Amino acid sequence: MSGRMRSATAATAFQKQWFAELTAGARAGEQIAVLNADAPHEIFRALGIPYVVSQWWASIISAKQAGPAALTLLAREGLPDFSQQYDALPLAEQLLPGSERPWGGLPAPAFAVAERSGDVTAKIFEEWGRRPGTEAFLLSRTGGDPAPDRWWERVAHDWEGVFGTPRLDLLQAEIEELIGWLERRTGRRLDRDRLAEIMRLGNEQAEWNRRTRDLIAAARPTPLMVSDSIPAVMVPQWHRGTAWAVEAARALYHEVAERVDGGAAICPQERVRLMWIGRGLWSDLDLYRRFHDEFGAVFVWSMYLAIAADGYARYGDDPVRALAARFVGFTDQLYMPPWSSQWYVKEALAHGVDGVVHLVADDTPGAGFISEALEAAGIPVLEIRANNADARSSREAGIPDRIATFLRTRVAGA
Repeated sequence: MSGRMRSATAATAFQKQWFAELTAGARAGEQIAVLNADAPHEIFRALGIPYVVSQWWASIISAKQAGPAALTLLAREGLPDFSQQYDALPLAEQLLPGSERPWGGLPAPAFAVAERSGDVTAKIFEEWGRRPGTEAFLLSRTGGDPAPDRWWERVAHDWEGVFGTPRLDLLQAEIEELIGWLERRTGRRLDRDRLAEIMRLGNEQAEWNRRTRDLIAAARPTPLMVSDSIPAVMVPQWHRGTAWAVEAARALYHEVAERVDGGAAICPQERVRLMWIGRGLWSDLDLYRRFHDEFGAVFVWSMYLAIAADGYARYGDDPVRALAARFVGFTDQLYMPPWSSQWYVKEALAHGVDGVVHLVADDTPGAGFISEALEAAGIPVLEIRANNADARSSREAGIPDRIATFLRTRVAGA
């Protein structure tokens, strides 16, 4: 029971088949979209527009070791290959020769939609809009002031109080503008009852993810690899609002419960519990098991399941406003102190971690405050500045050696 999880294998197989069907449809003339993770995906699902999430596609490019070649070609186009590679990789992948494109490559999208999470992301999606046949639409990013304490206890229902009416008004208006923009370009009309059902299913999925997160937090020893939990959680997230995604989240919970009840341990000699803060290291997923034998050190936490548990559920009668509430503060929850720092400390304590590896990218604000809050709670932190999707960057950072040194010198029990 300590081998690869059925949920992870099934999710990966589903996604590969789904992508093959999406690309076949696109090459037959169907309009598709590329969206970043902070865009309101549910609008596209309700309108029946297939979409690819840029960060997911970047993870595939990186895992297939195609990132360095793609970024080199991007640089030859006169565009930077050293900044926010996670957003830039899908654009760069379009430049690869056909035989080098993962899974046959992403067909040219009709629509490219992102939240303005920074100047660079906006420029990357503007560049998509300059490609033949692709139009871009950018949504505003706002900041919250003041930030509420313990947002995760309030946000599912009291999102108006958590985020504030002005922020929600702005994003709701922009989502309505996006709906009209898409309707004019596709000839379709948004069915708001369908959108409400998509939101309901997304909330049900989040409830299953919360149960799974809490089960893993309490489990000693840890029953699954982080590199299994990531695809088992995130592939369904990219299909959020579907019956398949709800069933996948439910199946993951029951498989984890089965493992816990059976005493499964991915590292029977577990002595040290680690938390990985930051995006997944897609070009080296074996890293997460590398410290079992020498140190008895296990990564028990990543942000993917935790934010799926705490960050997505939004209950309300108006599906567009509830959707605005789902996305308006997403960056705050993950990166902006004290929203982020309080949440990471809460998660670290709940999971009983002995140390934190904090991967800091160039577009993640507030990282120092997160590390400082964890250290103040008595949890040692190793900060590593590297890009998760760029194998060149992670190699230069010497990540495995730095983690080993951290375990030897700062983490008790290693």
